[in-house]
Amino acid sequence: MGCSFSGLNALYDAVNGAGDVWINETRFKIVRQLGEGGFAYVFLVKEVPTDNSSASAGGGLAKKVKDPSHLSDDGTYAMKKVLIQNSEQLELVREEIRVSSLFSHPNLLPLLDHAIIAVKPSQEGSWKHEAYLLFPVHLDGTLLDNANTMKAKKELFSTTDVLHIFRQLCAGLKHMHSLDPPYAHNDVKPGNVLITHRKGQPPLAILMDFGSARPARRRIQSRSEALQLQEWASEHCSAPFRAPELWDCPSNADIDERTDIWSLGCTLYAIMYGVSPFEYALDSGGSLQLAIVNAQVKWPGGPKQAYPEALHQFVTWMLQPQPAVRPRIDDIIIHVDKLVSKFSN
Repeated sequence: MGCSFSGLNALYDAVNGAGDVWINETRFKIVRQLGEGGFAYVFLVKEVPTDNSSASAGGGLAKKVKDPSHLSDDGTYAMKKVLIQNSEQLELVREEIRVSSLFSHPNLLPLLDHAIIAVKPSQEGSWKHEAYLLFPVHLDGTLLDNANTMKAKKELFSTTDVLHIFRQLCAGLKHMHSLDPPYAHNDVKPGNVLITHRKGQPPLAILMDFGSARPARRRIQSRSEALQLQEWASEHCSAPFRAPELWDCPSNADIDERTDIWSLGCTLYAIMYGVSPFEYALDSGGSLQLAIVNAQVKWPGGPKQAYPEALHQFVTWMLQPQPAVRPRIDDIIIHVDKLVSKFSN
């Protein structure tokens, strides 16, 4: 797995944004906390040069990172720290590291380095673990962050930016879906899309968080297998973006990477309007599951649409409740390229 066990990181004060952290042979200073959720914390860190390295040259990290474009000019990175309480959580983190290492694409967030260490408990009890995962940093936040900011200002992405952001997500997913075996992300949503604004260019979009990614194709042959899949999906796939077959799985079904296409359609809607096309059901006290299973998309009202009808039709095409007739990623890319050409002129 390439995970190292060491006592160097007995730093519970790191949760509060203080102290230094070692990830294998590279030392990082914690600058500030960027976010948290569950047992995970994300920090902005800066590589500390050693006698034999310099941060501007990538320092000790430069020896490990295969693609020099992933190295930071100023030595800053994003570090995800996961507090691991049991063997099940430990295996999940190891699987996330393994799966992340399979991907290499400019629109997928690369894992630069990682370490899993044993931590002595503060009181009597079993030893725990902490995982440290290092990534390039994107300080403009996620698509969800940007959508919330724009909603507060009553702003929307332009049609051109919507298509360019979406096209990049398609490119990242195509890489995952083209592996042998194909992998599904399983949690495509605005909160898992990093956005970097570039002067004079469309925003850069990068899909992240592969903790739910798994081989995409699965044969369901019994009711118990269907229920197991539904239970797994309820824990790993965000409800407003979850495909119908993961809510109500038949006892005899072929599940494949088109679960991501459903989530991609929901995400395109969210790039335009800031929310999933089905969240209205929660606001009105209705059933989110029923709205999704029946593909009951609700479009914003008003005398004038903010976006061309062709974009609305594109979303509807992806949100086919029957996965067998849902398009695949290659079909989506052909269509989005035609739209980019049409609306960029």
